Amino acid sequence: MNFDGHQNVKVWILGKEYSVVCGSDQKEALRKAASHLSDRMEQIRKAGKVVGTERCAIMAALNIIHELLELKVQSTESNQVSDRLEALKDKLEAAVQEQKQIL
Repeated sequence: MNFDGHQNVKVWILGKEYSVVCGSDQKEALRKAASHLSDRMEQIRKAGKVVGTERCAIMAALNIIHELLELKVQSTESNQVSDRLEALKDKLEAAVQEQKQIL
């Protein structure tokens, strides 16, 4: 079905089919996300530390969110370094221009 540019997309997680509504342009991303989640849940299940699909899903979600938050921190730190480098570059260019005017 198509609802204002959205459609039902079937994904499989741990061998079980789910129907999810998403934007037509997001189908592939949804399938990749479902595949990633299914893989992570399978890893947790094989480790034998978590019993039950619901608990397995929660643990997988927590692990994935933890990784995402770490990446956001790294990205923020990287952006701060880039901002500092840009400021230093601007200062250096201004100093070079000033020296050219003196000479």
